[in-house]
Amino acid sequence: MAKQPLNFLCICTYFKGIDFLKSCKANGNNVFLLTKKKLEHESWPWEAIDETFYIEEWNQDDVAKGIAYKFRSIRFDRFVALDDFDVEKVALLREHFRMPGMGRTTAHYFRDKLAMRIKAKNEGVNVPEFSDLFNDQNINDYADSISPPWLIKPRMEASATGIKKIHSKDELWQVIHSLGDDRDGYLVEKFAPGDVYHVDGLNVEGKVAFSRVSKYLDTPFEVAHGGGIFRSATCEIGSKTEKALQKMNKDVMKAFGMQFGASHTEFIQSKSTGELFFLETSSRVGGANLAEMVQYASGVNLWSEWANVEIANLRQVTYKLPKINNTYAGIVVSLSRFEHPDTSSFTDKEIVWRMNKAWHIGLIIVSDSSKRVLELLDNYTERISKEFHASLPAPNKSE
Repeated sequence: MAKQPLNFLCICTYFKGIDFLKSCKANGNNVFLLTKKKLEHESWPWEAIDETFYIEEWNQDDVAKGIAYKFRSIRFDRFVALDDFDVEKVALLREHFRMPGMGRTTAHYFRDKLAMRIKAKNEGVNVPEFSDLFNDQNINDYADSISPPWLIKPRMEASATGIKKIHSKDELWQVIHSLGDDRDGYLVEKFAPGDVYHVDGLNVEGKVAFSRVSKYLDTPFEVAHGGGIFRSATCEIGSKTEKALQKMNKDVMKAFGMQFGASHTEFIQSKSTGELFFLETSSRVGGANLAEMVQYASGVNLWSEWANVEIANLRQVTYKLPKINNTYAGIVVSLSRFEHPDTSSFTDKEIVWRMNKAWHIGLIIVSDSSKRVLELLDNYTERISKEFHASLPAPNKSE
């Protein structure tokens, strides 16, 4: 007997998740996309989308009413948020329509940096010393007991957006006062120089089914605030650090109640002590083409497999990972001063991907040798810096 197609409502207010949509359709399901009107001319995989619903801007009540109207004729089986900024909105929709998946409480652990830190600390996961900005006395106690520098971070932004580095108590209060009535949407935490790692994975039935550890060669904060060049590379497989981060990622996923789907989690290793700290996580595939880097290193397409995890969960069948490779990959991406930079002078056989985006230059390389990947990344970064690189001021907040 043929399986009835499932109805996936994929909600994405940014242009991403192409392979997720394709994989859902390739498995014989119906795919519905809800996105912003301004994105209607992007290169969505139209052949994989049965119907598209457009909104000008997100209004939770209006979106819920629109979905309710469509629900009269379409029995949706799953709501999926494809971008970080859609996670909480879609969690509210799931609760309204009693749809299976992550609700608002769990979604907060994957969006709200303060919720992340409190939950992680309560569950015994190592986090930098932090404080909310609710109470003046608590802030003074924090500043008097934890030495600067500190970072003030928006609780709900993604990546390094809106982060400010603070060097004194006076400066801390100046920034807090400048936030006015918005200060409750921020937190302060200890800044410890160190290497930042990211663990990109898939979660099935409450357990981590796949994960790959990589290291930012320049931290997202440095890239965003210093106009730098973005780089990341696969961590040495089997190393002490890699094993520790694999375990820490499992601890975070368990603590936060992740049941199924993709995740992108960041950690920092203190330069002075070597200690590992949890920074933040998200219930999505990592951005900045990290998914492509992970795929070239491991053979696992995180977007496609996330769709397969969702389908297996709905059909109540066992999810099976594809064959996993243990090679090394690295990525370098920069703004370019040329609209369409010519990368033909980069000729090494290890190059497997070239970015095709106006005013950008990017390469992914793959090798059986971690050392070779790092050598090439260093070489390419120097060349890109001299021949192509351009920079823009750091963003204060998301669009």
